[in-house]
Amino acid sequence: MEARTETVTVADGSFDLHLWLPERGRGPVVLLIPEIWGVGPYIRKVAEDLAGLGYVVGAPDLFWRLRPNWVADHDEAGLAASLKMAAEFDVPHGVADSALALAHLKALPEAGGGAAVLGFCLGGSIGYLLAATVEVDAVLSFYGSAVPDATGLMEKITSPVLFVFGGSDPYIPRERVAKVEEAAAGRPGIETHVAEKAGHAFLNHEAPQFYDAEAAPVAWARAVEFLRRHLG
Repeated sequence: MEARTETVTVADGSFDLHLWLPERGRGPVVLLIPEIWGVGPYIRKVAEDLAGLGYVVGAPDLFWRLRPNWVADHDEAGLAASLKMAAEFDVPHGVADSALALAHLKALPEAGGGAAVLGFCLGGSIGYLLAATVEVDAVLSFYGSAVPDATGLMEKITSPVLFVFGGSDPYIPRERVAKVEEAAAGRPGIETHVAEKAGHAFLNHEAPQFYDAEAAPVAWARAVEFLRRHLG
């Protein structure tokens, strides 16, 4: 599997876009927007898995204005540092950077077919906000804390969307998840998956304090099926 780093230039600088290519060298693109830990071991493993399924995957360095190529350990100290970094993060900048990263991905010679956005945690929020401004073939938002307070944006989203939440998430209480379910109900193309016993970041196998071995494979299978259905 080939991997390389592209550079995306914006008005106030440039940032890295980490790229993974499928064995056949070409395929639909997936913009993989990372969690607050940055483009670390978990995001890289997800990217490799997606490339193994035939997708061209790009993960942007969200925190380049604060600390280029930020990667935190998946322990309590790393979580505390990541939460501090997230508190200083400018979300509108993150959405704008992600839009440019997506455009860069779609313009690559290896890009063939459609485009999807997949984000975890902070990336789940950014992916959802991005979907209100750009049209893609699929959006997958995993436990995005900004989603429940921005359900009105669903009116602007034309792309198919899959929302994934943990029903026992201390950062996103169940009643807030219910707001998303209510807003999505009856909307064509918008689906929700709630792992009722799981908490936040329950797919992250690098973070034992969050990972749920029972809920994670079920949610990931749902995500892969959603991608194949809408992206090929």
